Amino acid sequence: MFWINIISGIVIIGILGFFGIRELITDPVYFLELVLGGLTRGSIYALIALGYTMVYGIIQLINFAHGEIYMIGAMTSLIVASVLGLWGWNSAVIVILAFVFAIVYSCAYGFTVEKIAYKPLRTAPRLSALISAIGMSLFLQNYVMLAQTPEFMPYESLIPDYNFWEPYAHIMTSVELTIIITTIVVMILLGMLIKFTRIGKAMRATAQDKVMSSLVGINVNKVISTTFVVGSATAAIGGVLIACHVGQINFMIGFLAGLKAFIAAVLGGIGSVPGAVLGSLVLGISESFFTGYFWSEYEDVFAFTILVVILIFRPSGILGRKETEKV
Repeated sequence: MFWINIISGIVIIGILGFFGIRELITDPVYFLELVLGGLTRGSIYALIALGYTMVYGIIQLINFAHGEIYMIGAMTSLIVASVLGLWGWNSAVIVILAFVFAIVYSCAYGFTVEKIAYKPLRTAPRLSALISAIGMSLFLQNYVMLAQTPEFMPYESLIPDYNFWEPYAHIMTSVELTIIITTIVVMILLGMLIKFTRIGKAMRATAQDKVMSSLVGINVNKVISTTFVVGSATAAIGGVLIACHVGQINFMIGFLAGLKAFIAAVLGGIGSVPGAVLGSLVLGISESFFTGYFWSEYEDVFAFTILVVILIFRPSGILGRKETEKV
């Protein structure tokens, strides 16, 4: 198995490397655009994948409703920005309030979803929780469709064009630059939260052993709810940023984005925060190179092919560790 992983990795790197080196020599600007575009994709995937991997790391549950939280964040920012724009508010204030309302509203949804759909099934078989997660995902999709509209709605970017970035705008837009910088800041803050704060230490302890954590005085239910809230906040940020980048949204945008983020989390190692970030960047750059060199219409097929290959040859992911079952 070890040699199969090595050989398959060499083959994939060799193929991408060949096309990458050829393109770098013949058209370095296009090559750079693909790299930066992949970093933008990967950054969005990372913001969503963090929620998946944090929840799985603590309760070993895939929250398939997480993509809908991302969608709700984007929808909330659109509503807030539209209302404040009609009232003639300052654009800078609109940006701040759109992000704040999107984060708060998404966190409230994440907290509520955990209490309604997952907490009652805490001791139930995993299949029950999985079915509940899928049901909650479908419920949120249809709820937003009925509350808003099934059609795509235009989304005017909240991110202004930066004057200092004009010479490089043909390679990377101001929105893409903002996405990458915001993701880096969020990763740093999240790392500090997990490593240095009291709730972060409680999260790490709960992920290792929930029963022992409760015995030493940790409120496990509070830790799990906080994990859902933090994951929802990062997803909401990603939802607002990608809406600014794409320029339109509807009730289904969270479905495919959630699946892609799930693939990224599995690729990096589900349950590992650094793995979620690494897997997201690898997936984003790989997709960018694939669509740039081969067929853009098969972008989603390529992503799911990566998932199948990873599950066959490296089910624990890049940074994941094999878990030994205790008996």
